[in-house]
Amino acid sequence: MLTRDLYKQFKSFDREKMQAVLIKVYLEGVNSAETSNIDLDEVRTVIGSVKGIGEKRLDEIMAAIGEYMDNKDQKENE
Repeated sequence: MLTRDLYKQFKSFDREKMQAVLIKVYLEGVNSAETSNIDLDEVRTVIGSVKGIGEKRLDEIMAAIGEYMDNKDQKENE
């Protein structure tokens, strides 16, 4: 949360100090995003435990999820 005191500190920063703070915040966000990957084996196990989902349907679902993840990665790299 941006408190009044923190806001006053930001106003007093020079360019180098502000750049260092922003880089630190950015890198923390990147690290946080990288650690929230999905374990596809766990997803497969959970979906497979649903009554009525057979091996063939499970393979189709996992293929669709894999395709989605590949498309998402391609869009992020553009």
